[in-house]
Amino acid sequence: MEQVSHHGRPARHRSLQVLGAMLLTALLLGGAVPYVAGPGRSFLSYLVLADTLDAQGAKHASVEAQAAGGTVIQDYPQIGAVLAYATGQFAERLRGRPGIAAVGATRTAAVPGPPRPLSGLGAFAPTSVESTDDSTATIPDPAEQSDWNLAMIGATEQPAGPGTLLRVPTGDHVIDRGAVPTAQELRHVTVAVLDSGVDDTHPDLRAAVDPRSSASCADGRPDARYGSWRPDPGVTESGHGTHVAGIVGAARDGHGVTGVAPGVRIAAVRLLGPLGQYYAENIVCGMLWAADHGAKAINDSYFADPWKYNCPEDPDQAALIAAVGRAVAYAQKQGAVVVASAGNDAQDLTTGREDQRSPNDRDSGPAQDRQLGTECVRLPGELPGVVTVSAVDRRGLPAAYTNYGRGRISLAAPGGDPDGGPQDAVVSDWPGGQYAALAGTSMAAAHVTGAVAVVAATHPDWGPDRVVARLTEAAEANCSQLLPAGCQDREYLGAGILDLPR
Repeated sequence: MEQVSHHGRPARHRSLQVLGAMLLTALLLGGAVPYVAGPGRSFLSYLVLADTLDAQGAKHASVEAQAAGGTVIQDYPQIGAVLAYATGQFAERLRGRPGIAAVGATRTAAVPGPPRPLSGLGAFAPTSVESTDDSTATIPDPAEQSDWNLAMIGATEQPAGPGTLLRVPTGDHVIDRGAVPTAQELRHVTVAVLDSGVDDTHPDLRAAVDPRSSASCADGRPDARYGSWRPDPGVTESGHGTHVAGIVGAARDGHGVTGVAPGVRIAAVRLLGPLGQYYAENIVCGMLWAADHGAKAINDSYFADPWKYNCPEDPDQAALIAAVGRAVAYAQKQGAVVVASAGNDAQDLTTGREDQRSPNDRDSGPAQDRQLGTECVRLPGELPGVVTVSAVDRRGLPAAYTNYGRGRISLAAPGGDPDGGPQDAVVSDWPGGQYAALAGTSMAAAHVTGAVAVVAATHPDWGPDRVVARLTEAAEANCSQLLPAGCQDREYLGAGILDLPR
């Protein structure tokens, strides 16, 4: 997740103690987490990629994986890959075999066995979602008044509130945004929110989330049982996806908040598993699911676990780059704009940097102190063609936490300030019918996803490239309107600050 805590540090669920406790319980009881327990056995999950990116390739990868002692639990025929669980030197046995392009472990912390079969687990269909996460403070119903972020991008005519430096364009500088698409027009557009899950029982989101296009990919397998897309209240910060979804498409009804594209259909795809990780197979599964269900935009406000940055010289991480890269390319070919958060580490993505948080799925011991080169990338934000979004505060200035880098940032959008209180953060929905004020590049990316929906509703015949070009053009114009000196910080702002074009 790409939100920032009120202390300015990135906030992501890292259930290290919970991980150890859950796995120990699984070994003792054989069912506390969704893995098949095997006495004395430690399994890792692997993505196995064939040379050919098709169903035949996936079949070949499956045969080879099983021959090497793996248990295949999911195939991805769209990209010629499979997900397998195995013990021992599985990857080493497979690498270099004819027809196999790459093999990589997707985790570093072992589990008792492969995931349990989906059949027989019962439908995941709670009638409501109650938030048990005390780490995020909720706020009273804002009654659609906390909207500085919408004013910044031209999504509302309401004033942005006190303390802002935003300037309202006048005279020859008025931006002609054209007609606003109606909610009915937006109903024909689907966008996907790949995240921690979305509470579709929230009043702002009841009409937005499309159950037919929603699923869970929390273990790399698409689970379309009713309610599977909802957040797990037992996982810390699982409300993140509901907050993101609210920014994208919360209803305009006089209560709560309004999204950038009220009326849009949301495909809620839960990636966050019970151990609090966004593993590569979860991302691959979610990206393919969203693409095959007609998403015009796919929002990715997270980074892939367990490595904050994946480096191609490491064979495991190279396989993860390739697998997620194939899934992103597939989604783009299917007509989706893939949008991703830039990250909240205040790092220059064009230079060498440190990573002191990886691997983040370990249950004990320190993280590695990695000195990284520019070849190491965040997934999926630094993959080709991805619209990577940095964050600005309510003054239109780069947020102190946002990652940056000339050529690495596509454009900027409202992310807010975590230390300025609710009035300076981005207010959106939270599970259980609640509301929360968060800040981060997660929030910024969600604004761009909503903007893609607006353009797609107005121009249903446009492809992804033309939609992105329109957003880029509008961002350039908006930047010169909002900031007295215009777009000077290209390494932070990319093309400019998001404006809602029609």
